[in-house]
Amino acid sequence: MRLRGRPKKYRIVKVDPKINQFSPRGRPGRPDEVELKMDEFEALRLADYRGLSQKEAAKSMHISQQTFSRILNKARQLIAKGITTGSAIKIQGGNYVISSRIDPIQNPEIKPKTEDLVLKNLPK
Repeated sequence: MRLRGRPKKYRIVKVDPKINQFSPRGRPGRPDEVELKMDEFEALRLADYRGLSQKEAAKSMHISQQTFSRILNKARQLIAKGITTGSAIKIQGGNYVISSRIDPIQNPEIKPKTEDLVLKNLPK
């Protein structure tokens, strides 16, 4: 069976998270999980941690500003849900490319080369 619709583009992610899961303390038993995809993590890192504008952050991830805004809003909703319900927040999955050497904000004339990119396509 063929997939329908437009195929998803790989998102450019600059940094792998140091920790891939946050769990609440003081909650007995196994908490529910909220899954934060790598592109959502990167959107939070660029916008909220580094303080980039949505336009700059979108350029860094090689996506449109509208797509970046949608990813960022979803990430913020998932984080809020995890915090308010006491769920574990797991960072994994999604279609992304890790590229630590290329930053189109600092070097807009440089295009990524194949050897600069590490493709990641992790299952949910």
